[in-house]
Amino acid sequence: MKYLFIIACFVCSMLSQAQQKQDPWTASQLMDPALLASRIVKKKTKDLMIISVGPEAIIKGSVDIGPAHEPENLEKLRNYLNNVPKDKEIVIYCGCCPFVKCPNIRPAFGLLMEMGFKNAKLLNLPKNIKTDWLDKEYPTND
Repeated sequence: MKYLFIIACFVCSMLSQAQQKQDPWTASQLMDPALLASRIVKKKTKDLMIISVGPEAIIKGSVDIGPAHEPENLEKLRNYLNNVPKDKEIVIYCGCCPFVKCPNIRPAFGLLMEMGFKNAKLLNLPKNIKTDWLDKEYPTND
C-alpha cells in the first residue's frame, strides 16, 4: 500500500509539471504574421489592439509594454488593459527569441486569459521577430 501511495504521488507530480509547461493558448488563438501584416497594410486595424510584450514595439501601430517576464511590466499590461472591453481583439507578440523559449509571451497571454479577454491572440513568431516579420518586410513602427 505504501508503494502504491508513492507511485500515485509521483504520477500527480508529473501531471502537475506537465500542466505547468502547457502553453496557455490554443492553436486557434495564434495569428499568422501574414494576416496581421495584411490588415495593417489595408488599414483594417481599427478594432484591433497590437501589444508588444518584449523588448521593443517593432510592428506598426503596436504599443510597447516591455518584457512581460518582469513583474512590473506584467502589472503595466494589467493596468493598460483594465478599461478595455473584454471582447476587444488583442494581439500580443514578443519575438525576442525562438517562440518555445520566449519568457514573455506565456505570462502575458496567461494574464489576458485571467482577465477574461475572449478575443486574445498571440502573433505566431516561431523563430523571432527578425526572421518572421522584419525579413519579410512587413510594416514596422519606423
